[in-house]
Amino acid sequence: MPFNASPFENIVGKDQVLTKTVDLIPYGFDGTAELKQLPAAVIFPADTAQVAACVKEAANQNLPIVTRGSGTGLSGGSVPMAGALVICLVRLDQIIKIDPANLTIRVQPGVITKDIDEAALAHGLFYPPDPGSMKISTIGGNVAENSGGLRGLKYGVTRDYVMGLEVVQANGETARLGNACVKDVAGYSMKDLFIGSEGTLGIITEVLLKLVPRPKARKTLLATFSTMEAAAEAVSSIIAAQIIPCTLEFIDQVTLKCVEDYCKIGLPIEAAAVLLIETDGHPDAVDEEAAAMELICRERGADDVKIAATEAEAAKLASARRQAFSALARVRPTTILEDVTVPRSELAKMVTFVNQTAEKYRLQVGTFGHMGDGNLHPTFLTDEKDREEMHRVHEALSEIVDETIRLGGTITGEHGVGLAKKEYLPRQFDDASFAMLKLVKQSLDPDNRLNPGKIFDPA
Repeated sequence: MPFNASPFENIVGKDQVLTKTVDLIPYGFDGTAELKQLPAAVIFPADTAQVAACVKEAANQNLPIVTRGSGTGLSGGSVPMAGALVICLVRLDQIIKIDPANLTIRVQPGVITKDIDEAALAHGLFYPPDPGSMKISTIGGNVAENSGGLRGLKYGVTRDYVMGLEVVQANGETARLGNACVKDVAGYSMKDLFIGSEGTLGIITEVLLKLVPRPKARKTLLATFSTMEAAAEAVSSIIAAQIIPCTLEFIDQVTLKCVEDYCKIGLPIEAAAVLLIETDGHPDAVDEEAAAMELICRERGADDVKIAATEAEAAKLASARRQAFSALARVRPTTILEDVTVPRSELAKMVTFVNQTAEKYRLQVGTFGHMGDGNLHPTFLTDEKDREEMHRVHEALSEIVDETIRLGGTITGEHGVGLAKKEYLPRQFDDASFAMLKLVKQSLDPDNRLNPGKIFDPA
């Protein structure tokens, strides 16, 4: 059945429907390497009612639906299948209400993540989740992927801040899940089912988020180590000392050299590993924690520990981690940013395994990530036009996934499954658990209309 644009034009306006190939190209891929496929059309609804009407019309035309925001995903979650209708929510970009009395903010899904924190700042409040793409990613995508970020160790991930959702279901009906109450155990926690569901269960059209008081002080430390093992021991000692810093990140030497070449901020490129540590809270507590962590790092063999003296210097040091992906992306034509998580006690072992696997398959890999919560990002620097090299990349990644699972980890800590990781998901789940995932999908989307083929193949 050919795509009929007229009903959608009647819903959203003729100028909000794209069907020409040249216009569709930007919506045929996301931030994931290799994956691309043109949709049948892209539409831009302006409100929940239009989204619901478009979902019902898609059912009339038997069209699969892929929801999209800024397209920054790294697991192929918003890559359309052939003949799909892309519903792009960037026009739903309003901050509806900030409620300082209840520490909440209600937003539409197209609001940029960083804009939420900046809106909270005006009231002395704080929205902590900070994915690396926060300057361009949308909150709807963050919720759909349950995005993490550098501050996840202390503050948690997106799920920890979602109090309510408005969701358009596969049948076109709209549901409101959750509310502004701190306590609510009425029925199943349905909102949590949609968080991290990658657009396979419903389309998020409104989000109610929790805010927290903004920390009054922050200090940033940069500690350098001659071995990754020493850096990992320092992390374990910090946690054992019952200190939970805001940020506890690591960068390996490959990444460090790329970042220094890119940013020119005076990083010690001879170091095997660098820890970026931030502590925030009451000024006295911050001073105490910073001093304690500096001492722990030195006792665990740090070659040097630098504490930023000013906010400008702190931002400069923090950029070493936040610019890691951008710096690595300059090296080769294709950058594949991977995402696995292990118990933090196994992180040094996992980094060593990644390095050994890269050497085995003759690949260039830089590794960085969230050492405080065991989430690391092996980043393959390659060229997707070189099929033989890409084969080696996939072989190496398969071994990394198997080792991750063997160590008690998960195949994805924050990027999601999508298309890129779905072949690995059955390795992590037993048969009964995997069947339960499919049962949820079949119950809420019996026609397999929403983002089909993501997370797992249809039954």
